[in-house]
Amino acid sequence: MPLISQLIVNFFVAFGVVLGGAMLGGVASVLMLQPPTVQMLNLAEKMKIWAMVAAVGGTIDPIRYIENSFAEGHVSMAGKQILFIISAFIGAQLGTSLIQMICKSGTSS
Repeated sequence: MPLISQLIVNFFVAFGVVLGGAMLGGVASVLMLQPPTVQMLNLAEKMKIWAMVAAVGGTIDPIRYIENSFAEGHVSMAGKQILFIISAFIGAQLGTSLIQMICKSGTSS
């Protein structure tokens, strides 16, 4: 898969994990007769790191890959992994920001 395609996939996987998890957590809160906005905000913050992990495909493997690439002198391969992690971070952060906007607009009306 080309680099740009993989970056886009990582972005949207992380974005979707945060957005979908927080939204479904909000539905669970409604079923439990609790305010959904508080639960959604908490879940979005807690899921950010796990969304990144899901997007890049594992917890320690990308870090080991970066380490091995640098050790062997393959800086471009390590750079790609770093770009994948950054792409996933931006997706997770954007998903969290969207949940914050949704929850804040719902409480101000």
